[in-house]
Amino acid sequence: MTTQPTLTNWFSILLLGLIWGGTFMVVSIALEGYGPLTVACARTTLGAVTLLLLVLAMGRPLPKEPIVWAYLAVTGVLNTALPFALLSWGQQYVPSAFAGISMAALPLFVLPLAHVFSDDKMSSRKSIGVVIGFVGALVLIGPTAFDFSEGSLALPQLACVAASLSYAISSVLTRRCPPVDSIVMAALTLIVGAICLVPAMLVFEGVPTWVEGRAGYAIIFLGFVPTAFAALLRVTTIRTAGPVFMTLVNYQVPVWSMVFGAWVLSEVLPLRFFAALALILFGLAISQGPSLMRVFKR
Repeated sequence: MTTQPTLTNWFSILLLGLIWGGTFMVVSIALEGYGPLTVACARTTLGAVTLLLLVLAMGRPLPKEPIVWAYLAVTGVLNTALPFALLSWGQQYVPSAFAGISMAALPLFVLPLAHVFSDDKMSSRKSIGVVIGFVGALVLIGPTAFDFSEGSLALPQLACVAASLSYAISSVLTRRCPPVDSIVMAALTLIVGAICLVPAMLVFEGVPTWVEGRAGYAIIFLGFVPTAFAALLRVTTIRTAGPVFMTLVNYQVPVWSMVFGAWVLSEVLPLRFFAALALILFGLAISQGPSLMRVFKR
């Protein structure tokens, strides 16, 4: 059943857009002092501990149904461990703005997935919008999309796009998950992510140590704001307003990522970034425009 978004849902979307739009900049800063798995692991573990303490303090009950735990296990991998690792690794080689723009492709993945697995059905208009958006994603990656020679940026770029696909699948699974407390759900999915990432970090990058300067503070920020707080806000929004509505945050994320990347990190943004963003947002406007107009009128 499609749920009418509330004013609180809209405020959540605006806030998440700003937070996640700036996250790519903060990840790039953290990578100045830490390896990609350490960055992904630290933000996941800090977020998991924060929300677990909140769950315990509020006395929220854990789910008892095995099917719920199965959903949480898969969602935890697809919404935290996998995309965090992919983005952190990819951002070693590509601008933070690229990673942010790649997140705009998330709705393009969600729409066909939601058509198959939920009540948000595709139409010819939505299909056209998805095709245009995917053209934008191809423009974003550029002519070296399948050039895997040494020194190529194809793999880091595809890693960022793959993270977007992982988020899309987890969005649909979050919506389909049987009823469970939102705080508990956010905490448990982060715990699953931490369970996956801690061993990987120890094997490939070892035990981390504190790095003085902005890289260390960036790690702490990543754990508490875009991970713990945003994970809770994201789960609540999806479960009350649906996965397609949640993807509206991605209209803002790429814009903020470009602003922060250019302003704070002095990144040079090639023309194809702007062309890709325009195509992706145009595709989203075609696929979701009428439904958005109905929401605004209400």
